[in-house]
Amino acid sequence: MTALPGGETPVLLVGVDFGHPHFDGELEELGLLAETAGMMPVARLTCKRKAPDAALFVGSGKADEIRMLAQMHGALEVLFDQVLSPAQQRNLERHLELPVNDRTLLILEIFAQRARSHEGKLQVELARLQYLSTRLVRRWSHLERQTGGIGARGGPGEKQIELDRRMIGDAVKRTRERLVKVKRQRSTQRRQRERRDTFNISLVGYTNAGKSTLFNALVKARAYAADQLFATLDTTTRQLYLGGADRSVSLSDTVGFIRDLPHGLVDAFQATLQEAIDADLLLHVVDASNPGFPEQTEQVQRVLREIGAADIPQILVFNKIDLLPNEQRPVQTGDHYDLDGHVFRRLFVSAQSGEGLDVLRQALASTVLAAQAAMTPGTAIELPGIST
Repeated sequence: MTALPGGETPVLLVGVDFGHPHFDGELEELGLLAETAGMMPVARLTCKRKAPDAALFVGSGKADEIRMLAQMHGALEVLFDQVLSPAQQRNLERHLELPVNDRTLLILEIFAQRARSHEGKLQVELARLQYLSTRLVRRWSHLERQTGGIGARGGPGEKQIELDRRMIGDAVKRTRERLVKVKRQRSTQRRQRERRDTFNISLVGYTNAGKSTLFNALVKARAYAADQLFATLDTTTRQLYLGGADRSVSLSDTVGFIRDLPHGLVDAFQATLQEAIDADLLLHVVDASNPGFPEQTEQVQRVLREIGAADIPQILVFNKIDLLPNEQRPVQTGDHYDLDGHVFRRLFVSAQSGEGLDVLRQALASTVLAAQAAMTPGTAIELPGIST
């Protein structure tokens, strides 16, 4: 069997429940990731284990079941919702006689497809190289063409795995050097904004929470927005005029977060996420229509802690209230929400219909005015209704 008529690769999704609270029993998010990467889930299988099997992750009996299910449905690849070790991946591929990949590589592939800016492409390439460096199975001989020069092919006694490791190391070094230059350029741009006394606001949130749609609605921009995971990877910054404060602020739309975001991506995207780190205020956008929003909100907070942005003031923006049933729709425009022992101001909006956006603009104006007052010598004012 080959790829489906639409060009999608038929894949079998596998999830293992180790008793963790975030286990996705329906493999819904993995399915969305697969579809975003141009694949088509044709079957799903979940099982329970106390701990991963050292050799096959799921054990030999369940691996046999996966092979039979893949043959039955014509799957050309198997995707696991958890991270596989290099040895487990190789053993599964031999046992199943099919390509096997995990959630980490799937996310990296999507990022590689979606990155548009020079910086974004470099960051994705670095993350992929770091991931692949642990899986030296001669999958990237194409890197040999990029090295060139004396010593590119190694000495007469150099083993293939050593050559692979050296080629990967050289590629990582080159990519890091290019990223340093890009970071310098972005740092210069930030310093220019700081000299202009710009108030910086960054949109953060779980992927597909509607950040880009909200960004477009606020600044009348045309940033790409779609009902899919990781629709936006590159940071976009525009000026937003706030009539209530009689001034403009800088508004940035950043990459969406996701559960089990590969740590290499957090490191590699440090420059892009720097927009969030350097912000004066974070608008944490939450998909209010998603039943799993509490866990998604916590995942975003976790990444913010990892990148050093946890102490920046936040406003929670519960988006997509137009998708809620009438009995679940909020009766007021906002309230306060307890998250990790911190109380945040929460506003309810619909970026699609425009509901609540006026209240959001007023809240932003009040925050900017309060920040300006706090900068005045001898004045001590806290930002209104915002926890740090």
